[in-house]
Amino acid sequence: MDGLKKLVSTQVIIGENDLQTVISKFRLKSLQKGQLLFKRGQIASQYYYVNSGALRFFYGEDVQLTAWVVMQGEFFAEISSLNPQQPTRFNVEAIEATELFCIDKVDMELLYHQLPAWQEFGRKTWEAMAIRMIDEIIRFQTLSAEERYLEFLQKPGFMQHVSVKQLASYLGITPNALSRIRKNLR
Repeated sequence: MDGLKKLVSTQVIIGENDLQTVISKFRLKSLQKGQLLFKRGQIASQYYYVNSGALRFFYGEDVQLTAWVVMQGEFFAEISSLNPQQPTRFNVEAIEATELFCIDKVDMELLYHQLPAWQEFGRKTWEAMAIRMIDEIIRFQTLSAEERYLEFLQKPGFMQHVSVKQLASYLGITPNALSRIRKNLR
């Protein structure tokens, strides 16, 4: 839980007792590579912190389209299912052995009401997530597939977590098109 404690402590000023209260609400969950955290049609009920490993959000059955990748050190939820309590459109799969700390929505809400520092942490976390999503949309609309690929090469460790097929779908291109881009860059 040291990574989670460090993340919280770097984002907000929080007392040790309050931090221990927060940490006490989280539970460890381990997934093997290829194991689903949840699948399309389920209703999300938890928030997660990725302690190690990585996961991908994808949709589609025959052709899987990767919509999002979360890696070590990130806090996330399937927010489009969690808050309205509607079935998710995504499958969320461990793309390598992954260790998560999870907290139930009910406990998260309770902590928001009890601890102003945790409410501030939540606000900052979701603001950062919104900014990331906006940036991804703008990149997708304004950059070529090659330019988006070059940006991914700059993300430390990203390329070690995703397969070529998953990366291609995340970039919105076929694996063949990605192979051509990679070949042209050599």
